[in-house]
Amino acid sequence: MVLVHAHPDDETLTTGGTIAVLAAAPDTAVTLVTCTLGEEGEVIPPALAGLVPAEADQLGGYRIAELAGACAALGLTDHRFLGGAGRWRDSGMALAGHGVRAATPEVLHPRAFAAPGAFEAEVDALVAVLEEVAPHVVVTYGPDGGYGHPDHVRAHEVTVAAVARVPARLFCTVVARSTLDAGLAALAATPGVPFALPAPDDLPSVPDAEVTTRVDVSGVRAARIAAMRAHATQISVWEGDGAVAYAMSNGVAQPLLDVEEFAGPPGGLFGDGS
Repeated sequence: MVLVHAHPDDETLTTGGTIAVLAAAPDTAVTLVTCTLGEEGEVIPPALAGLVPAEADQLGGYRIAELAGACAALGLTDHRFLGGAGRWRDSGMALAGHGVRAATPEVLHPRAFAAPGAFEAEVDALVAVLEEVAPHVVVTYGPDGGYGHPDHVRAHEVTVAAVARVPARLFCTVVARSTLDAGLAALAATPGVPFALPAPDDLPSVPDAEVTTRVDVSGVRAARIAAMRAHATQISVWEGDGAVAYAMSNGVAQPLLDVEEFAGPPGGLFGDGS
């Protein structure tokens, strides 16, 4: 399996459980491709706020180490940056619409991953990985990138184009509306959650019928929490009364779900219908 993610932390937030499950399985190879260093991310710990682009512009390098820690927690040993570390830069995002939604900023860095002129080189770089690894399954985001971030959208576009040249079964990460509703209801019933509880419409989800594959990741919860904590500049984690909540820099609570869901062809990620 090859997973294509836009920034460090995306692998953990959307597919960390699946990575941990497959990394521990015999005769299963898992490769993570990260497209940028996440240079434009906001920083949660005040002591590290000076890493941002407007100041030291060292966040990307710091997040390389965070990603290494997360990969170790998940048991993942094969990680690559698309085109090499620093080849393409985090494009940043502008807030758009209701809830957690993003759009392309008005001005892009010359090396931005979402830059119009970068597409063909990005596809070529991913094709090289796919030709080397020869995966049966490739995972990335849906056409909207999950919530509209331009790098997530570009990751989808690049992956679709690369898989057209090196065929594999393509799956997109999703969250079913009923799964999200249940997770948020559990958080609402848990006392002491230190983050703002959102309405279900504030977070991305899809109609249940769009989900084709569900992976039970309840058995790797500890690894997922450790991986999230490794991304300390980006993710705050809270544990209490059996529930786990996390938040990005916006302070909006999201539940750590016991299932990861995907949309893709029949047969499931494992070729067994799961």
